[in-house]
Amino acid sequence: MTSPYPTRRELRESRAAGSTAVADDSSGGGTDRRRGAPAAKTSRAGRNLPAAIAVGVTLGALVIVSLVVAKELFLGIVAVAVGFGVWELRKALAQAGIHVPLVPSMVGMVSMLGSAFWGGAQALAVTFGLTCVGVLLWRVADGVKDAVRDVAGGMFVALYPSFLAGFAALLLAADDGVARVIVFILVTVLSDIGGYVFGVLWGRHPMAPSVSPKKSWEGFAGSVLACMLGASLGISLGLHGPWWAGLLMGAAVAIGATVGDLTESTIKRDLGIKDMSHILPGHGGVMDRLDSLLVTAPLSWALLMVFVPIQ
Repeated sequence: MTSPYPTRRELRESRAAGSTAVADDSSGGGTDRRRGAPAAKTSRAGRNLPAAIAVGVTLGALVIVSLVVAKELFLGIVAVAVGFGVWELRKALAQAGIHVPLVPSMVGMVSMLGSAFWGGAQALAVTFGLTCVGVLLWRVADGVKDAVRDVAGGMFVALYPSFLAGFAALLLAADDGVARVIVFILVTVLSDIGGYVFGVLWGRHPMAPSVSPKKSWEGFAGSVLACMLGASLGISLGLHGPWWAGLLMGAAVAIGATVGDLTESTIKRDLGIKDMSHILPGHGGVMDRLDSLLVTAPLSWALLMVFVPIQ
């Protein structure tokens, strides 16, 4: 009877092919591998900048419109985005022979977002635990071969991205939740923008060359400055909190966003892939855009609860 799982030899060949693809993609050559066609122009940071800007503006407009129309609409958009993230991460892990159960992962993701929005932090924690149990039972029912590895992968997917995304729903649930979400997203995006500008203009000293060669300490400094400025303005003007709290939140978010980005890069390098997918031109996959937000969501929720308590 043929095993539904790949052999060790197939996994080694797949990972070797993925590593070759990463090397080819990062070589910076002037032609596309498809029949020698000219490659799309990229910025010094390695992005197709026009496409990245267009996609970023479109996503930003979608977020703003949904927040203005109804909180539930924004929550639905988050569910769709995180659903794509679960699918991408599950597909990437499969290349390493880790097969994450799809149904309990998706059901758990939707349940965690809903429980966080309508039930609060305790409901989110309980739903996360139930999702882990569901992943375990679903996978064991399919056989015990490699079950420990697959269950561990399923619990990881339940945590990242689903559980972490639940904190965005917690932010949204407050009476001033729209403002809290805007501050959270704005500050995280400013981390990316500040890091990009400073990195391109003055980046000289690599932060983690073995993980993300283009990330520099100068870029990180730009992230911190941009986040501190954005958080101070957002908290003082949007949430009527103390401006100095933005300095602390900005620094924390910049660190969290960088950790999220490096974590995603580590996962991709370990799996031998360049991007989680190619669904977003100029960005890669949905997870390539969510990586920073997933880490900064719980940070933003906790810090805003301290500095701007819900009345």
